[in-house]
Amino acid sequence: MNDAIQAELVRLVDSSGAQVGICPLEEALSMAQSQGMDLVVVAEGAVPPVCRIMDYGKHKYESLQRARESRRKSTNIVVKEMKYRPKIGQGDFETKTRKVRSFLSQGNRVKVTVMFRGRESLHPELGMRILDDLVEATEDVAKVEITPRLDGRNMVMLLSPLRRKQEASAG
Repeated sequence: MNDAIQAELVRLVDSSGAQVGICPLEEALSMAQSQGMDLVVVAEGAVPPVCRIMDYGKHKYESLQRARESRRKSTNIVVKEMKYRPKIGQGDFETKTRKVRSFLSQGNRVKVTVMFRGRESLHPELGMRILDDLVEATEDVAKVEITPRLDGRNMVMLLSPLRRKQEASAG
Protein backbone atom coordinates (compact mmCIF):
# COMPACT_ATOMS: atom_id res chain seq x y z
CA MET A 1 0.00 0.00 0.00
CA ASN A 2 1.22 3.52 -0.85
CA ASP A 3 4.97 3.88 -0.15
CA ALA A 4 5.48 0.16 0.53
CA ILE A 5 4.97 -0.67 -3.17
CA GLN A 6 8.30 -1.81 -4.69
CA ALA A 7 7.57 -1.74 -8.45
CA GLU A 8 8.67 1.14 -10.67
CA LEU A 9 5.75 0.81 -13.10
CA VAL A 10 2.17 -0.10 -12.13
CA ARG A 11 -1.05 -0.82 -14.04
CA LEU A 12 -3.42 1.73 -12.52
CA VAL A 13 -7.16 1.43 -11.93
CA ASP A 14 -8.87 4.59 -10.67
CA SER A 15 -11.40 4.84 -7.84
CA SER A 16 -14.37 4.38 -10.20
CA GLY A 17 -12.91 1.11 -11.56
CA ALA A 18 -11.79 2.47 -14.93
CA GLN A 19 -8.41 1.41 -16.32
CA VAL A 20 -5.94 4.32 -16.46
CA GLY A 21 -3.11 2.23 -17.91
CA ILE A 22 0.55 1.63 -17.11
CA CYS A 23 2.22 4.58 -15.40
CA PRO A 24 5.20 5.24 -13.10
CA LEU A 25 4.67 4.60 -9.38
CA GLU A 26 5.32 8.25 -8.43
CA GLU A 27 2.60 9.45 -10.80
CA ALA A 28 0.12 6.88 -9.47
CA LEU A 29 0.91 7.87 -5.86
CA SER A 30 0.45 11.57 -6.61
CA MET A 31 -2.93 10.83 -8.29
CA ALA A 32 -4.07 8.88 -5.23
CA GLN A 33 -2.90 11.61 -2.80
CA SER A 34 -4.59 14.34 -4.83
CA GLN A 35 -7.90 12.46 -4.46
CA GLY A 36 -7.25 11.91 -0.74
CA MET A 37 -7.12 8.12 -1.19
CA ASP A 38 -4.61 5.28 -1.01
CA LEU A 39 -2.81 3.34 -3.73
CA VAL A 40 -3.37 -0.38 -3.03
CA VAL A 41 -1.83 -3.36 -4.84
CA VAL A 42 -4.69 -5.57 -6.04
CA ALA A 43 -2.75 -8.17 -8.07
CA GLU A 44 0.85 -8.47 -6.96
CA GLY A 45 1.70 -11.37 -9.29
CA ALA A 46 0.91 -9.46 -12.49
CA VAL A 47 3.64 -7.73 -14.49
CA PRO A 48 3.44 -4.81 -13.86
CA PRO A 49 1.48 -5.13 -10.59
CA VAL A 50 -2.13 -3.92 -10.70
CA CYS A 51 -2.82 -1.05 -8.29
CA ARG A 52 -6.11 0.61 -7.48
CA ILE A 53 -6.89 4.01 -6.05
CA MET A 54 -9.26 3.47 -3.12
CA ASP A 55 -10.04 4.47 0.43
CA TYR A 56 -8.27 1.56 2.15
CA GLY A 57 -9.88 2.12 5.55
CA LYS A 58 -13.35 2.04 4.00
CA HIS A 59 -12.43 -1.05 1.95
CA LYS A 60 -11.15 -2.87 5.05
CA TYR A 61 -14.26 -1.94 7.04
CA GLU A 62 -16.61 -3.15 4.28
CA SER A 63 -14.77 -6.46 3.91
CA LEU A 64 -15.04 -7.03 7.68
CA GLN A 65 -18.77 -6.27 7.50
CA ARG A 66 -19.21 -8.75 4.63
CA ALA A 67 -17.33 -11.43 6.57
CA ARG A 68 -19.43 -10.80 9.69
CA GLU A 69 -22.64 -10.96 7.64
CA SER A 70 -21.66 -14.27 6.03
CA ARG A 71 -20.84 -15.74 9.46
CA ARG A 72 -24.21 -14.59 10.75
CA LYS A 73 -26.05 -16.24 7.87
CA SER A 74 -24.21 -19.54 8.18
CA THR A 75 -25.90 -22.16 10.33
CA ASN A 76 -24.06 -24.34 12.76
CA ILE A 77 -25.04 -27.95 12.32
CA VAL A 78 -24.62 -29.67 15.63
CA VAL A 79 -24.58 -33.45 15.99
CA LYS A 80 -25.82 -34.62 19.37
CA GLU A 81 -25.28 -38.21 20.49
CA MET A 82 -27.55 -40.55 22.43
CA LYS A 83 -26.31 -43.94 23.61
CA TYR A 84 -28.54 -46.95 24.16
CA ARG A 85 -27.83 -50.49 25.39
CA PRO A 86 -29.40 -53.66 23.96
CA LYS A 87 -31.09 -54.59 27.28
CA ILE A 88 -32.48 -51.11 28.02
CA GLY A 89 -35.63 -50.91 30.11
CA GLN A 90 -38.83 -49.46 28.62
CA GLY A 91 -38.80 -46.39 30.91
CA ASP A 92 -35.17 -45.59 30.10
CA PHE A 93 -35.87 -46.06 26.39
CA GLU A 94 -38.78 -43.60 26.54
CA THR A 95 -36.73 -41.03 28.50
CA LYS A 96 -33.82 -41.17 26.05
CA THR A 97 -36.23 -41.07 23.10
CA ARG A 98 -37.87 -37.90 24.49
CA LYS A 99 -34.41 -36.32 24.69
CA VAL A 100 -33.69 -37.37 21.08
CA ARG A 101 -36.98 -35.75 20.00
CA SER A 102 -36.03 -32.51 21.78
CA PHE A 103 -32.62 -32.48 20.04
CA LEU A 104 -34.34 -32.97 16.69
CA SER A 105 -36.94 -30.26 17.37
CA GLN A 106 -34.07 -27.83 18.07
CA GLY A 107 -32.75 -28.57 14.58
CA ASN A 108 -29.80 -30.75 15.63
CA ARG A 109 -28.82 -34.02 14.04
CA VAL A 110 -28.63 -36.98 16.39
CA LYS A 111 -26.13 -39.82 16.28
CA VAL A 112 -27.73 -42.83 17.95
CA THR A 113 -25.34 -45.47 19.26
CA VAL A 114 -26.26 -48.90 20.60
CA MET A 115 -23.32 -50.13 22.67
CA PHE A 116 -22.74 -53.88 22.92
CA ARG A 117 -20.75 -55.44 25.76
CA GLY A 118 -19.29 -58.93 25.84
CA ARG A 119 -21.43 -61.52 24.10
CA GLU A 120 -24.19 -59.01 23.33
CA SER A 121 -22.33 -58.27 20.07
CA LEU A 122 -23.28 -61.77 18.89
CA HIS A 123 -26.90 -60.55 18.73
CA PRO A 124 -26.98 -57.42 16.51
CA GLU A 125 -30.71 -58.00 15.98
CA LEU A 126 -31.26 -56.70 19.54
CA GLY A 127 -29.63 -53.41 18.55
CA MET A 128 -31.58 -53.28 15.31
CA ARG A 129 -34.83 -53.74 17.23
CA ILE A 130 -33.99 -50.78 19.49
CA LEU A 131 -33.07 -48.58 16.51
CA ASP A 132 -36.23 -49.62 14.64
CA ASP A 133 -38.33 -48.72 17.70
CA LEU A 134 -36.55 -45.36 17.89
CA VAL A 135 -37.16 -44.61 14.19
CA GLU A 136 -40.82 -45.50 14.66
CA ALA A 137 -41.07 -43.23 17.73
CA THR A 138 -39.46 -40.27 15.94
CA GLU A 139 -40.80 -40.71 12.39
CA ASP A 140 -42.90 -37.52 12.63
CA VAL A 141 -39.86 -35.32 13.45
CA ALA A 142 -36.88 -37.15 11.90
CA LYS A 143 -35.63 -39.07 8.94
CA VAL A 144 -32.81 -41.60 8.89
CA GLU A 145 -29.80 -39.97 7.28
CA ILE A 146 -27.35 -42.85 7.75
CA THR A 147 -28.89 -46.29 8.12
CA PRO A 148 -27.83 -48.47 11.08
CA ARG A 149 -24.46 -50.14 10.65
CA LEU A 150 -22.22 -52.14 12.93
CA ASP A 151 -19.06 -50.27 13.87
CA GLY A 152 -16.93 -52.50 16.07
CA ARG A 153 -18.84 -53.06 19.31
CA ASN A 154 -21.33 -50.30 18.48
CA MET A 155 -24.25 -49.99 16.11
CA VAL A 156 -24.55 -46.45 14.78
CA MET A 157 -27.36 -44.56 13.02
CA LEU A 158 -27.74 -40.84 12.20
CA LEU A 159 -31.09 -39.05 12.39
CA SER A 160 -31.71 -35.61 10.94
CA PRO A 161 -34.70 -33.33 11.57
CA LEU A 162 -37.43 -32.93 9.01
CA ARG A 163 -37.48 -29.44 7.45
CA ARG A 164 -41.13 -28.61 8.09
CA LYS A 165 -40.80 -29.28 11.82
CA GLN A 166 -37.80 -26.95 12.07
CA GLU A 167 -39.63 -24.14 10.28
CA ALA A 168 -42.77 -24.58 12.41
CA SER A 169 -40.81 -24.37 15.67
CA ALA A 170 -38.79 -21.37 14.42
CA GLY A 171 -41.79 -19.41 13.16
